[in-house]
Order: sequence, then structure tokens, then C-alpha cells
Amino acid sequence: MWSIGELAEHAGVTVKTVRFYSDRGLLPEAARSSGGHRRYGPEALDRLRMIRSLRTLDLPVPDVSRVLDEEDTLEDVIAGQLQELGSQLSALRWREAALQLLQDCTPEERAGRLRLIGAVSAPPSTASLVRFWRCWLPPRLPARVVSVFLEQAVPQPPAAPSPAQVLAFARLHAFVSGPCFSNDPCQPAAHRRDDGYRPAVLYDGLTEAFALAAPELRAQRPPREGEALDCFVSAYARSCGTRDTTAFRRLLSRQLAADPRIDRYWQLTAELTGPSAPTPGAAHDWFRAALDTQIAASAA
Repeated sequence: MWSIGELAEHAGVTVKTVRFYSDRGLLPEAARSSGGHRRYGPEALDRLRMIRSLRTLDLPVPDVSRVLDEEDTLEDVIAGQLQELGSQLSALRWREAALQLLQDCTPEERAGRLRLIGAVSAPPSTASLVRFWRCWLPPRLPARVVSVFLEQAVPQPPAAPSPAQVLAFARLHAFVSGPCFSNDPCQPAAHRRDDGYRPAVLYDGLTEAFALAAPELRAQRPPREGEALDCFVSAYARSCGTRDTTAFRRLLSRQLAADPRIDRYWQLTAELTGPSAPTPGAAHDWFRAALDTQIAASAA
């Protein structure tokens, strides 16, 4: 049996360290001497070395305890620590890019940019963007449809942003934090049920149409007729219970031209995500141009 001092000497640590782990239940004593002093068996040395190794990885004492008592596997604890460390690194990268943005701008720009950046956490949350879309989308859409659209429309902040991306996200947050476009006059016609539309049918069809148009946008092909445009028009036709005809396409073209637009949102989203990830806004503009080109050619 070893005394606390002997165990500390064998492990190459201080007596204070052994006492600390003992007091927290990580290092049970085997017995007490007649004088009431702690005594440890040889197995305590291996346990103490394991504790030291785990603490070297900066694992909290409660996590070390769970690993030693086999309440959690070491793999699970390491996975949790990696996730937490990733969040911390992401926050540091956002702070670094934000500071670089402030350092590189002119004195006249600095105060305005500081206000924008100060309104966003690091790493930023997309909650304000989600709230914006829940106001903008038609009411009572099925949860599945809303989830699919939000996945396409809400950009995820990059883990290692550039200063320009930090500025784009801060401006996007400021844009969506303004008055919510929830009144009918500010909504597209297809969002108003009293016009005979079934928005759930429309958004299901638009999801398919945007997927078909994505390769065209990534390849930077000009707007044109084809399967993607037919799918886009068909989504609107089916949502209002009519057929895709030449007359309907002319009517749809006029309606889309008169609908409210949120171009600023899509512009900032594109700055944040880059050209490799076409936005639904860019796809919508591509479809409108393709539709107008087809109508003009038909008239000619």
C-alpha cells in the first residue's frame, strides 16, 4: 500500500494533485492507516495516469469520471469535445474575420459596420432568417414543405468566413430583422388563397423545378425553354387548378412581373454562398427570363 506522497512520486505529480482527484471521487483510496492517512493500492497508479491523460485533453472532471466509471465511452466523450471545440473555433474564425473587416475599412465606414457586426453573434445564428421566411411564406403550409424550402432558402454561415462573407451575413441579418412582409398586399399573388391558389401544390412543384434548373445556373447557360421551365409553369398551373396553355403563360408572366420582390435577400445570400450554390431567387429570375423569351418568340 502506498501513501499519498508515494503515489504522487510514482506518478510524477504533486500530492496536491492526488488529493484533488481523490476528493472528487476519481481516485478511490484502498484503505486508511491507523493514523487516518490515505493508502492506495498499485492499481491506483494506472487510474491516476489515465486521469492525467484525459485531463491533458482538457476533458472536464465530470466527463473524466463518467469515462472511468464506464457510464460513457471514451469515443462518445471525445466526439462531444470535438463538437464543442469546433464551435469554439468557428466563433474565433468569425471574430477574426470581423476584426479584419473593421481593420480594412475606411474610418467613415467603421461605425456603420461595427453596428451591423455587433448585432450578430459569433458564430451567427440563422434564427432571424427562419423567422423572416415564416412571415413571408403562405400561412398553413405543411411542415414538410416549409422544411424543404427553408433548407434551400436559408444559407448556412461558413465555418471559416472571409471578411466579405461576415459583412454579407450581417447585412442579411439587418435586412430580415426589419418589418416582416406579412400583410397580403406585400405578398405574391400565389400566397393569397382568396385568388384560388393552393400554395402547398405550388411550393412542391417549385422545389422540383429549382432542382432541374440548378445545373443550368451553375453552367451559366442563358434562360431557355425545356423541362425545367415546363415544370416551373406547371407548378403554378396546378396550384390554381388550370392547364398550362399559351394564354396561361402570358398571364403568369404578367403576374410575376407585378409580384413583390426581395432581390436584396438573394443578392446577399449569393455573396455569402458563392456562385457554386445557386439561390432560389436566381432560379426564379432565370425562369422569368426564360418564360418572357418564349412568349416573345411565340408572338414573333
